[in-house]
Amino acid sequence: MPSSLPADGRIRVVIENIAPAVDGGRFPIKRVAGETVRVDADCFADGHDALACRLLYRRDDEREWQFVPMTLLTNDRWRAEFVLGAPGRYRYTILAWVDAFLSWHHEFMRRVDAADVLIAAQVGASLIDETAARAEPADRTSLAEWAKRLRAESDTMRLHALAEDESLAALAARYPDLRHASKHPVEFEVAVDRERARFSSWYEMFPRSAGAALDKHGTFRDCEARLPYIAKMGFDVLYLPPIHPIGRERRKGRNNALTTTPTDVGSPWAIGAPEGGHKAILPELGTLDDFKRLVSKARAADIEIALDIAFQCAPDHPYVKEHPEWFRWRPDGTVQYAENPPKKYQDIFPFNFECDAWAELWRELESVFEYWIEQGVRIFRVDNPHTKPFPFWEWAIATIRAQYPDVIFLAEAFTRPKVMHRLAKLGFTQSYTYFAWRNTKYELTEYFTELSHGPGRDYFRPNCWPNTPDILTEYLQVGGRPAFMSRLVLAATLSANYGIYGPAYEHCDNRPREAGSEEYLDSEKYQQRAWDLERPDSLAEFIGRVNAARRDNRALQSDRLLAFFPIDNDQLIGYGKTTPDRANVIVAVVNLDPHHAQSGWMELDLEWLGLKQGESYQMHDLLTGARYLWNGPRNFVVLDPARVPAHVFRVRRHVRNERDFDYFAG
Repeated sequence: MPSSLPADGRIRVVIENIAPAVDGGRFPIKRVAGETVRVDADCFADGHDALACRLLYRRDDEREWQFVPMTLLTNDRWRAEFVLGAPGRYRYTILAWVDAFLSWHHEFMRRVDAADVLIAAQVGASLIDETAARAEPADRTSLAEWAKRLRAESDTMRLHALAEDESLAALAARYPDLRHASKHPVEFEVAVDRERARFSSWYEMFPRSAGAALDKHGTFRDCEARLPYIAKMGFDVLYLPPIHPIGRERRKGRNNALTTTPTDVGSPWAIGAPEGGHKAILPELGTLDDFKRLVSKARAADIEIALDIAFQCAPDHPYVKEHPEWFRWRPDGTVQYAENPPKKYQDIFPFNFECDAWAELWRELESVFEYWIEQGVRIFRVDNPHTKPFPFWEWAIATIRAQYPDVIFLAEAFTRPKVMHRLAKLGFTQSYTYFAWRNTKYELTEYFTELSHGPGRDYFRPNCWPNTPDILTEYLQVGGRPAFMSRLVLAATLSANYGIYGPAYEHCDNRPREAGSEEYLDSEKYQQRAWDLERPDSLAEFIGRVNAARRDNRALQSDRLLAFFPIDNDQLIGYGKTTPDRANVIVAVVNLDPHHAQSGWMELDLEWLGLKQGESYQMHDLLTGARYLWNGPRNFVVLDPARVPAHVFRVRRHVRNERDFDYFAG
């Protein structure tokens, strides 16, 4: 049987291959308020008629489209861009059509035969009359007069001059005939976040270890006292592990021991006790008012509090008794505890997301976020999201962000790449990465090239951590202080979002629980610790310099413009970041060998850096204050890990002012 006719066979334009798009528009791309979205698309039609294309865009809660005209690049590829406003959801798509007026205008310029020109002028006058009928009253008169003059004129030279009037042609182009326009059927989405989603510096600490002495349980007031210390290092996010009551049943002892003593404080991730669950606070930390005071005090110091959200329960969490249907029960009448063989978490019960009461469970867990949002929290680090269903996260995050578009979610998911990327697509604002285990120049170059230039760049925002309470890598264990310094510089300059677990990091704590383990000895996950913040060997001052470089240089506040530079020594890695206008350019060189001085010749891409051949330029090291005069692309570097294992250079160009005074700027 013959196929049915299209709704309108006069729609001739094909629109395809729109970019950026995530999975054909199934998921939104991510941007930050104030950024520009550049959209490309292939638009073409049969024959030689002229096309016109528009990029349509609007906020999700607006009905009317705004638009900007698209420009033809080459080979039927068109481009336009628009600027994003406040956080929220935006939409964009493409509208294209065969434009009869533009086709006439382009062809008229090539006509030379007098009779042909006269007839074409009459055709053009009719098209302009049709355009005038669509125009605003103020423009209608001008267009009608243009059509009248085209009809009245008989001299071909004057007709060409009249038709070539660019101002009138531009006026006519403002009122196209869109009856047969083709609109792409997919409305692509943009999830727009606030600035901290793109650029943030995280500091993790255990509140119970914030006390002045080992025998004193830390409180929220003690955390307040730490704020100047954290602010001085330049961090803008203070991330707290779970602050809820800790279960007593099956509580873990020090160093993850199965047997405990009365003084063991347990793991904060074993959430829930008779005092309450995910919407309660561990009494030893203080009250809800104390917590809200900490949030307020932190905000005054330009620091945001981020809370850990871990959807799991201690055996004595109120949920276990009140909602046994939310858990998986074994044949012996006990609840299945969490496992990740060979690891066992006897003090943690996972939720059963396949239970019959799944909808009630979903609503309760989503309400946990809303509860803490009401207390002033806008950043959440979500524990192990890859062990919960994807549909839950897509629904929960969309539900929350519809009401609170400024909320930031960090996915703590060290798992398979496709799973990590799916979570990012579903709505997680930032994502943990494999950075901790990428050590060689090849590994780092390959991985960060993928992150900054691969297909995930439009939705996967990396947040790089050289250590966490769960991760003490072999490199940090054996590399000593230089290893901590170099990994900090790598995390802070390769990624616009990064964090450290301290004070373990600035104290270079590198003691594993046992050989071959990435667990800390005397881990804060299972016990309190006391930290001497005034230790003379602390990296706090160095960390402050690194964060100051990040704060003062816009090039380090984004991931999209990253380039690696060749160095003839595999123990040295060199790379640069820049702003789109090249007004701010950073070049970093890091010694990956924590034990020996390394040197080599680095080959810079001068054009990428915005420099001219033969131009001298100054390299200002933001870590030491040293300044070096370089010329040309090839320059020598040497780094001794016993001193500082990295350079973070700000490139300053040679400038001569109107008084012939030379200086370096940039």
